Amino acid sequence: MTVVVGVGAVSPEDVVRVAREGALVELSAEAREAIAKSRAVIEEMAASDTPVYGVSTGFGALATRHIEPELRTQLQKSLIRSHAAGTGPRVENEVVRALMLLRLSTLASGHTGVRVETAEAYASMLNAGLTPLVHEYGSLGCSGDLAPLAHCALAVMGEGQVEDHGVIRPAGEALASYGLAPIELAEKEGLALINGTDGMLGMLVLALHDLRQLLDTADLAAAMSIEGLMGTDRVLAADLQALRPHPGQAESAAHMASLLAGSPIVASHRVGDGRVQDAYSLRCAPQVHGAARDTLAHAATVAGRELAAAIDNPSVLDDGRIESHGNFHGAPLAYVLDFLAIPVADVASMSERRTDRFLDASRNQGLPPFLADDPGVDSGHMIAQYTQAAMVSELKRLAAPASVDSIPSSAMQEDHVSMGWSAARKLRTSVDLLTRVLAIEIYTAARGIDLRAPLTPGPATGAAIALLRTRVAGPGPDRFLAPDLEAATELVRSGALLEAAQKEIS
Repeated sequence: MTVVVGVGAVSPEDVVRVAREGALVELSAEAREAIAKSRAVIEEMAASDTPVYGVSTGFGALATRHIEPELRTQLQKSLIRSHAAGTGPRVENEVVRALMLLRLSTLASGHTGVRVETAEAYASMLNAGLTPLVHEYGSLGCSGDLAPLAHCALAVMGEGQVEDHGVIRPAGEALASYGLAPIELAEKEGLALINGTDGMLGMLVLALHDLRQLLDTADLAAAMSIEGLMGTDRVLAADLQALRPHPGQAESAAHMASLLAGSPIVASHRVGDGRVQDAYSLRCAPQVHGAARDTLAHAATVAGRELAAAIDNPSVLDDGRIESHGNFHGAPLAYVLDFLAIPVADVASMSERRTDRFLDASRNQGLPPFLADDPGVDSGHMIAQYTQAAMVSELKRLAAPASVDSIPSSAMQEDHVSMGWSAARKLRTSVDLLTRVLAIEIYTAARGIDLRAPLTPGPATGAAIALLRTRVAGPGPDRFLAPDLEAATELVRSGALLEAAQKEIS
């Protein structure tokens, strides 16, 4: 599998393939031509007496100094070395690979002025499986993800460290072992390698990919809870949803209805049930999940625009001009990264409320307290809900926006920043926590449904429970719960539970 990086945008699917699946990359002939054309402009500018930011001047608040030709190679090296100032835990390899691919995509646009060999060095590192060590802290989300991207550029220069298929090695040593030569950066190239929003964008693309699956899984979890709590599927009817024509709401309701189709449990109380309405966490699931879907759609639109962008400063324009601007500011990404954290927290919050209903004998329609085998001796799923509640509380904290903050930098030259990297990092945590919260609901709902025997679930929910039972035992006395929760989480994260259910939907 090879991803061709051309002058246009890379697709979200290609980002996932390179980041997670190790897909190879190559530059298109058109991209090489565009890169060479913009490089010629930079070399012409470098030879002139006119100061050009990033070519013959310093950077940021030091841009007033003219740099003599004999110092310009050192200027680029110094830029990368000084900006590779990240600290804290390592950023995940998939994020680093995504941001390297996206930086390569901008280089391929022909608007940055780098040499072809510099762009090819990024492709070669990705193809060799060498991942620069990037750290959690260092980006303000403005002037690009400077520190994270600088650590990558440092590795291309043969400095710093990389992970080579699980082994941490000096970058120069690792490059040599794959027959790759370090790059000696020329005018403008250091700036072009670090002045981008690629870390923020990479994390947004990966989160969108994961959340599409998780929102489908949230529908599955809610359907299982409706079934196990003897709720009604009548509220999922298409004509009811059409009264409020939000597309995500209609999609979630239709999905949940299909997951509950043919359920003997639901059919068993369709007539003669004295309850007039289910609780909100059951009845309003399509509205909440649907609003999350619509938020996701908006964020995907922003990501698509950013994937088509060429983020650098200054930029080489098609008519040969080189102009400074503010396209590196991370606000468009920061806002949607923050926005997504809100519905993620709310979907998880509703999931926890459904779990709690299963455990309360006054609300669970005849099931034992805490779904315990011998209540009092056994605690059942009591503490699983505690774990879920702790994660939901954390999700609410993570829903507070990062993008409303700004700390001036570079002697007040960079006096407003986006904090988009921080927004992206907390969204990644939120996605992981939502995965775990939904897994606990499914784990609990499966036990509740099993306890409805001899009534049986529908084909779709039944298939999900059957797969879960290959990893986790059914109702019985208390046992070590943590391994069960991890097994359920992995089935949710991999998409296997969702796939098992959806195979039964006609």
